[in-house]
Amino acid sequence: MKQLHELGIKEIHDGYLNKSFTCVDLVKHFQNRIDKYNQKLNIYLALNDNALKEAETIDKEISENGISKPLLGIPFAVKDNFLTEGIETTASSNILKGFMPQYESTVTQKIKEAGAIILGKTNMDSFAHGSSTETSDFGPTVNPWNIEKLPGGSSGGSAAAISAQLATVALGSETAGSIRQPSAWCGVTGFKPTYGRVSRYGVIAMASSTDSPGPICKSVEDCAIVTSIIAGRDNKDATTCPSPVEKYYESLYSPDLRGLRIGIVKEYLLPEMRDDVKNIILAAADKLRLLGATVEEISLLDPHYSIGVYTVIQRSEVSSNLARFDSIRFGHDRNFFCEETKRRIMLGTYTLSAGYYDAFYKKAQLVRTKIVNEFKETFNTYDAIIGAVSPGPAQSIGVSKKQPMYGEMEDILLEPSSIAGLTSIGLPCGYVDGLPIGLQITGHQLKESTVLKIADCYQRNTNFQLFPDLEKIL
Repeated sequence: MKQLHELGIKEIHDGYLNKSFTCVDLVKHFQNRIDKYNQKLNIYLALNDNALKEAETIDKEISENGISKPLLGIPFAVKDNFLTEGIETTASSNILKGFMPQYESTVTQKIKEAGAIILGKTNMDSFAHGSSTETSDFGPTVNPWNIEKLPGGSSGGSAAAISAQLATVALGSETAGSIRQPSAWCGVTGFKPTYGRVSRYGVIAMASSTDSPGPICKSVEDCAIVTSIIAGRDNKDATTCPSPVEKYYESLYSPDLRGLRIGIVKEYLLPEMRDDVKNIILAAADKLRLLGATVEEISLLDPHYSIGVYTVIQRSEVSSNLARFDSIRFGHDRNFFCEETKRRIMLGTYTLSAGYYDAFYKKAQLVRTKIVNEFKETFNTYDAIIGAVSPGPAQSIGVSKKQPMYGEMEDILLEPSSIAGLTSIGLPCGYVDGLPIGLQITGHQLKESTVLKIADCYQRNTNFQLFPDLEKIL
């Protein structure tokens, strides 16, 4: 029999209806696990002091009306760049230490209205600047699989929260892989919706043209349930898509993938990638073939080009977005920015300055358009493309501090899809050196249902969704 922290959304709701446990029982269980493990893992930065009171109210609601909301009584962890009224929000930066938002982000408002309980806020790279969680001003989160390894980033705290089973669901955000990469390193499932499918209102901005909130979960099924709730048009965010939101979970549970064409990108099997990682991805392609899909090798623009494009565009947008942090309206003095944030502001200001705009920013946007058009042409033939999430497994703590372009290099396989605003998922597909490896499945814009269908069928027919034994590791 599964323990409470091992349950998914539907299993929790079944438990409530069967009176196997209450919402108060579940929240207390997670709080006890947080008390026991968080000090060593450094996942949560702030906790919701009202979580138990909220659970008591939900138990009354369940006794009177049953499961009346899709996320009723589901414990969430939330990345620390989502504004949460009544819970400190810092973006893991000292410049916002002690900041209490006066309004709620659209995404967290939606999950609360759907009945969720926010357990607390999770650690991240400061202002999401990084792919390791090491730039956090409050110390790095460690990987639950091996505490000498990084969890990835910038949503490292959220991915680690699901891997360590300190929440049922977590919210993350990604600008160039910051949901999928830490999910891969922590051995969980992370879903990036199409850019604009989920509102950015109330999410502390990094790069406004690629920022995409999304869920990190134990399973594709839970990702589909949560995305169906948080997606949709938002009058407070002009970049959100007006298209109707599908019930993404209805695309799941397919017995096979017959009729689907999937491309495996040969350029994503990097020359520097370890052979054992390449073999895992090729084995995943073979599994998709066995499930009925047609899987063919295809060619796309070398992902190394995306590094330059992303670096210029992201730094430029960072310099603009962080101009508001001047200690006049809120926050502390700009000296409280960490070194990585200062570097990004300076580089972005340089690329946007007179005499350099055409040479850097404009050229980057032209290459970005080429990448977008190439994907568009590819998806005229293929329903999805696949590749590795990351060139290898989780790396050792401290490695990112030696490499100024660490994040860009680790996200090399994810940056093309982010630049193009595509939807993509990362999920476990194998292990090397006792650490998880992730498979990314990417679809065209607004093809969330297709991506989730493929990922769900693969996950249900494999056995890679495992969780570390914290008692042994810690």
